[in-house]
Amino acid sequence: MRILAIDQSTTSTCAMVVDDSGTGKIVETIEHQQFYPEPGWVEHDGDELIQNIQRCIDHCDDISAIGIDNQGESCLAWDAESKRPISPVIVWQDNRTHQVIEQLKVEKHQALVLNKAGLPLDTYFSATKLAWIIKHIPAAKELLQQGKLRLGTTDAFFLDRLTGRFVTDISTASRTSLMNIHSGEWDEELCHLFGVPIEALPKIVPTTGDFGSILSKGRRIPVTASIVDQQAALYGHGCNQPGDTKITFGTGAFALTVTGDQPCQSVEQGLLPTVAWQLQGRDPIYALDGGVYAAGSAINWARSLGLFSTYDEIQQFSQPSACSRDLVFVPALTGLGCPYWDRTAGGLWLGLSLNTQPADLMQSILEGIVFRAAEVIHAMNQYSPIKEVISIDGGLSANPYLCQFLADVLSRQIIVQSSADLTALGVARLAAGGGIEKQTKEQPTRCYHPETNRGSDLKKFKDAVQRSTQWRS
Repeated sequence: MRILAIDQSTTSTCAMVVDDSGTGKIVETIEHQQFYPEPGWVEHDGDELIQNIQRCIDHCDDISAIGIDNQGESCLAWDAESKRPISPVIVWQDNRTHQVIEQLKVEKHQALVLNKAGLPLDTYFSATKLAWIIKHIPAAKELLQQGKLRLGTTDAFFLDRLTGRFVTDISTASRTSLMNIHSGEWDEELCHLFGVPIEALPKIVPTTGDFGSILSKGRRIPVTASIVDQQAALYGHGCNQPGDTKITFGTGAFALTVTGDQPCQSVEQGLLPTVAWQLQGRDPIYALDGGVYAAGSAINWARSLGLFSTYDEIQQFSQPSACSRDLVFVPALTGLGCPYWDRTAGGLWLGLSLNTQPADLMQSILEGIVFRAAEVIHAMNQYSPIKEVISIDGGLSANPYLCQFLADVLSRQIIVQSSADLTALGVARLAAGGGIEKQTKEQPTRCYHPETNRGSDLKKFKDAVQRSTQWRS
């Protein structure tokens, strides 16, 4: 059995082939364009994403099944007949509906949304993005009147276009603010509140099952799993028991901890109850989720400014930690996620001087990313105890300075997984339905143990975060 995993992420589409033993090999990676038409807006071209997925599938031979993971909250609208997008993909990072969110807060709708969807009012989620499409794109109104409008997250678009199945899996639906976290169905009251026509939304189905088939090189290949990328990574890490926790350091940094068969709502800690996955014929498994908006994106931003040239330059530093030298960076470049949920927060440096060098700035950026991830983990642990060992992956997990600093700040053992892409491995394992397993022979991993107490540094960072909040109008 050879399973093809398609990891359709914020920056690229990646294809991994996984064999019976659980060994995965990346066979294709295609980057796509990022569009920033206005400040705070982030868009993708839906047709480009479809083309890249098809190219990845066509690149592979002798495939038994396909699993696809998606960006989560990114969404769009398309024509039910032509299957062509009538809007751009509005990416999860997009902040264009900030004023709508603030008005909903003023009108005191936060409690309703928290109670039903389990999510705070924030532009991160899909609901206000979908409502924006209805309000601002004339073709959406026309198609709605004709009964031909389709709205959804990118997974529903991919499946409708490539397999003819207009469905979304329950883990992705739980990221929209439109699904009732308790029933696993679209909630009429939430759809009415946000202004999203429930009849234009896809059917919610389990994470594994029959999602139709995709034509490639004259044969049709079944799609047997569809899931949010971060939940796929959780599965790929082997996290399946309450307290199992992972952090993925990608474009953002996303921590998830498994909580069990019931959603755990944590309003005080700013954590998000989410569906981890639902295997066909079984009840959903839930998790708590906490996100940091800027991680790898902050590093890429710094590189674009010329603060470093090659990643080797930021693997280690000769100076003590930047924070211990009173230089702190708050990576609120697109606002603050968990536990603050403040889109008005601004990224900042505190402690700059005439002696500050580019290496100091980079050291502080890496530390700021770690501090924000640590805030999420501390919030999780207060509500739902997590285990002493935390598993991490993603591009930044290759940075030894970041990994050791994370172990120090959390006072926990950090394991960096050896797999090239645990997100793709997770969706492949789901798509195989138990037909493949993780490698049984020991795999090389990097382990980091706490070496330095960073309690005072974290306190200093929290002070800097408070100075960054409510900065933008």
